Amino acid sequence: MRYVSTRGATDALSFQDAVLTGLAPDGGLLVPARIPDVTGDLDSLAQLNFVELAKRMLPRFIDDIPAADLENLVDAAYRTFSRPGVVHLEYAGDIPVLELFHGPTLAFKDIALQLLGQLFDHILNRRGQRLNILGATSGDTGSAAIAGVRGRPAIDIFVMYPHGRISPLQELQMTTVTDDNVHCIAVEGSFDDCQRLMKSTFGDLDFKARYALGSINSVNWARVLAQIVYYAYASLKLPAPVSFCVPTGNFGNIFAGYLAKRMGFPIHRLILATNENDILSVFFSTGLYRRGQVRFTISPSMDIQVASNLERFLYYHLQEDPVALRIFMSTFDAVGEARLAPPGDDVFLATAVNTRNTMAAIRQVYRETGYVADPHTAVGLAAARRIDVDGTVACLATAHPAKFPEAVDEAVGQPIARHPALDALANMPSRRTVLSADIAAVKKLVAERAPQAAR
Repeated sequence: MRYVSTRGATDALSFQDAVLTGLAPDGGLLVPARIPDVTGDLDSLAQLNFVELAKRMLPRFIDDIPAADLENLVDAAYRTFSRPGVVHLEYAGDIPVLELFHGPTLAFKDIALQLLGQLFDHILNRRGQRLNILGATSGDTGSAAIAGVRGRPAIDIFVMYPHGRISPLQELQMTTVTDDNVHCIAVEGSFDDCQRLMKSTFGDLDFKARYALGSINSVNWARVLAQIVYYAYASLKLPAPVSFCVPTGNFGNIFAGYLAKRMGFPIHRLILATNENDILSVFFSTGLYRRGQVRFTISPSMDIQVASNLERFLYYHLQEDPVALRIFMSTFDAVGEARLAPPGDDVFLATAVNTRNTMAAIRQVYRETGYVADPHTAVGLAAARRIDVDGTVACLATAHPAKFPEAVDEAVGQPIARHPALDALANMPSRRTVLSADIAAVKKLVAERAPQAAR
């Protein structure tokens, strides 16, 4: 399997090179040259548990890591989860909830980033190389990435997050990790500023090569690949037809569902649920992709106005035409908006859920069913109740409610959002560096702390 850039100006890469490259040198995102078809294998795949399914799925996209090694990496990645099944199907009344937050940092990002940490280690050790990871987080990616690579001798990780704009517990999950290879950067700005700084740094190809920069954000193809597995798993376990309601900000999670559907898994519709930062719901309703002012909400991981992974969807939506994709993205970068015919089809439905309705959903679901949802999952539950589609509608639960105790406790009216692993963070020492949203400041910090190790 080879991987090509959405913008068409990068030579095709192997899987291992795609993992280490992250963002393509031409500024595009890497996608598989072809999407495997599983329609003839659904009966046999339906008999597998999550880990077994991952071992059967990943080799369809990875042909440069021996199968036995890949199986060992999968086992090592998912051994860290509190549930043997990794993911867990629960019910909030009549709505199936696919809980994805049983990993070490209690967020769905663990499913991809525990595997990505294993892949990085495997590839770097065999090549005798090291990597300096530069990432941006709106909350959960940072702690999950740190948990995946902390203490690994061939990796240093630099994580930027918006200063004062993530939950206190999300910040503590990052800043209380004191391994020498972990560097937390609080950026005075929004997540979009962090994402811009990351992409600008990767865009300096000399700097990227000199400091062997790699990515843990969902611009890294391996992140999306790992997430395809849980859509495949749930689509085979739930009554057909199955639709998934996905709270999303950066479009990476729901894009994995889109690819799972294209592979032939029995997925009916994908319901895209945003908060007040509704750039994606507006786009899928009208075709207008317009950058707005970031609104800070109780679902901070979705407080995003530029959704990186939309570029991957656009590549397929534009019939894999990199020229048309480059025109769209350059227009958006230049003037803050771009337009297509509304991409309404038989896949996506979209809606935006504001803070008032999110709080109401947490309260109502708890009172009616006893299920406790974090604010991001509540956005999905509200959307699932709002949009009528045939068949089963499952909601993806993306974080443990204890990560957002202020909002959850207020909504339910009692102190219920707790987890011992998070309670233990309160008195731990923490460290971070506060920087302005300035590219020179970020490069200076990386240059001072990162071991130089060109690939």
